[in-house]
Amino acid sequence: MTEKPFRNKVVVVTGGASGIGLALCQRFAVDGAKIGILDMDGEALKAARESLSNFGVDHMGIVCDVSSRQQCEDAIASILKQYGGIDVLVNNAGITQRGAFRATRISVFEKVMAINFFGSLYCTKAAIESIVKRKGLIIVNESVAGLAPLLGRTGYSASKHALNGLFTSLRTELFGTGAHVMIVCPGFVKTNLQTRALGGDGQVTDHPQSTVGSQDTPEAAAEDIYKAAVKRKNLLVLTPIGKISYWISRLAPVVYERMMAKKLRAELE
Repeated sequence: MTEKPFRNKVVVVTGGASGIGLALCQRFAVDGAKIGILDMDGEALKAARESLSNFGVDHMGIVCDVSSRQQCEDAIASILKQYGGIDVLVNNAGITQRGAFRATRISVFEKVMAINFFGSLYCTKAAIESIVKRKGLIIVNESVAGLAPLLGRTGYSASKHALNGLFTSLRTELFGTGAHVMIVCPGFVKTNLQTRALGGDGQVTDHPQSTVGSQDTPEAAAEDIYKAAVKRKNLLVLTPIGKISYWISRLAPVVYERMMAKKLRAELE
């Protein structure tokens, strides 16, 4: 392994202006990568670019709502024009929701799916030819909720399961090309994602989040993701509780469901 394996590589991060996305931009910047930040929050994007200026790396920021196919295609095209290609695409942009299925409007499911699933699809489709040509890497910020059920977040879990199906299948199609797909399941990480969670009516909910175990920091998650990217892993599950949840859900799914129903029951109250 070289000391800085991503030096001069082009790394694009959606939802890159805050949380894990910003921490990843900064971590890849330490390597001397060229950074493309996509985010729908213009003010946060400006602040993120200012933080990257401290690393002295070439970077560009584009305001992009990933639920818009046109905006995704235009943003990726701008990065390709600026840098000539993309080596790493991090599909990180996302939204969550909390509340009982029976009390959640269909429009909430549609919005969550539009951002979490279709946003990743749009960006990947626009960048895939360049990634294959450069034998690059697609990183998908998924969740243990994409591999197992998550009470009180049916829309979120559904979108993450869809991501898992899409990107594990894509990985099989990329065998032999030199390009790769890595799935990341962060577990509970302290970011502003939860402060923007949608309630059943589609508005940001003030219902407190239920968590299991301690929350990780974006910086710690980014460091683990970076190290896994260097090794081009297939799957990375973060945090001790995330790993425990993953294995229980795989080995004893019925037990896992019962444990979750007990631990997270407050999500439905």
